[in-house]
Amino acid sequence: MAKKRPLRILSALAMGLFILCIPIFLLTTNLAWAVNSVRLYEYGFNKYDISEATGIEDEELLVVAGDLLHYFNSGEEPIQITILAPGGEELFNEREVAHLRDVKGLIRLCYHLKQATFGYLAVFAIGSFIWQRRRLRPSLAKMALGGGALTIALLLLMGIVALVNFDWLFLNFHRLFFSGNSWILSGYLPQIFPQGFFYDAALFIVGATIVESLVIGGIGGYFVLRRRRARG
Repeated sequence: MAKKRPLRILSALAMGLFILCIPIFLLTTNLAWAVNSVRLYEYGFNKYDISEATGIEDEELLVVAGDLLHYFNSGEEPIQITILAPGGEELFNEREVAHLRDVKGLIRLCYHLKQATFGYLAVFAIGSFIWQRRRLRPSLAKMALGGGALTIALLLLMGIVALVNFDWLFLNFHRLFFSGNSWILSGYLPQIFPQGFFYDAALFIVGATIVESLVIGGIGGYFVLRRRRARG
């Protein structure tokens, strides 16, 4: 028994990490989708009348969105915006360009977390299939149920905080991930992407993640219940 205890502890830790990876993978996947969704940008531009607020035509705003997507997914520095401001100057000032560099770093971190969690989930599932074929289905079912439940619990907590005081959540997010007051901007960037845009994007991300976690947790719960009924 004493010899098996370290293996049981290691197995429990591996399963716990698997469950933890589920919400991280779902959130980073949906965040990556939102960052690269031109339709989401277009939706925000239209909803908040960005063209009227900035004097930049709708077609030009889509060009700006395309330039941002290219920048976030490339190794190029600094960002190159092909559209000039209505006054003829560069669209983004130096402070905004520096902020976008920081944003790019966060997006890259999101990509890395997405890849790392997906890799762990895949390796764990394959390893479990090799080493415990008979117990694979019930084990994965329980972990899927746990991962789905954990994801929903975390999102509910975040959702309650956002509904009570989104401004506080938005402010502290920037204080956590950006140094000093580098994120406080006064140029065209906050006009093109107002706070409401990020609120809507957060709703899309949370909504998609909830649906996915319900599907994953529901499938896991179905197999758990079926196994219990079969035993009963």
